Amino acid sequence: MCFAVWLSASLGSLSCCFAELLQIEPLSWEPRIFRLSHFLSPEECDYLIRLAEGSMARSTVLGDRPGEDKLDVVRTSYGMFLPSRGCDATVRAIEQRIAVATQIPVEHGENLQILHYGVGGEYRPHYDYFDRATAAGADCTKRGGQRLATLIIYLENTEAGGETIFPLLHIKVVPKKGDALLFYSCSPGGQEDPMTLHGGAPVLSGEKWIATKWMRIGIFD
Repeated sequence: MCFAVWLSASLGSLSCCFAELLQIEPLSWEPRIFRLSHFLSPEECDYLIRLAEGSMARSTVLGDRPGEDKLDVVRTSYGMFLPSRGCDATVRAIEQRIAVATQIPVEHGENLQILHYGVGGEYRPHYDYFDRATAAGADCTKRGGQRLATLIIYLENTEAGGETIFPLLHIKVVPKKGDALLFYSCSPGGQEDPMTLHGGAPVLSGEKWIATKWMRIGIFD
């Protein structure tokens, strides 16, 4: 069974209406990258934004030493993490939908992160998997192992700019409210894929809201 057929069937068990709206577009098979249209309803998108507003802080990147985070011009968004395993029934339902879509159990996921980019906001090309050759990267894998996959959910349309880009693959994804982008940073065997280099292009007009979910090879606790 192909991924699109399997995913539609699996999600159908959660919501028949949702499964009818969902569209799966493979953007790449090596590495595996998929666009999932209508992953969240407009109401769910607005709800996540409301949860996050008022609790945003400047986003950080991994520092040079274990346990260290730092500010860096490569990432200029503001964000916050929702409580572990969902803070209410709506978020828990979204978490379950993500687990079905990614084929990765809820317990393997990091907390859902809500991010906001204003005009000029960007995240320059980077990898989501950890560099295990560094002390900081190796330390991060102690909780659940390597990052296996990423799901980016677009919570609002962006007037101009703000695309998710994969520069080595010449792939550019325009944010569309309710759509999601799923990509696997590692092979099923856990080998990091350098072709998953990606970034968030600068916002040229309007604003950009996304929810990001990182999934680990093992249980994240």
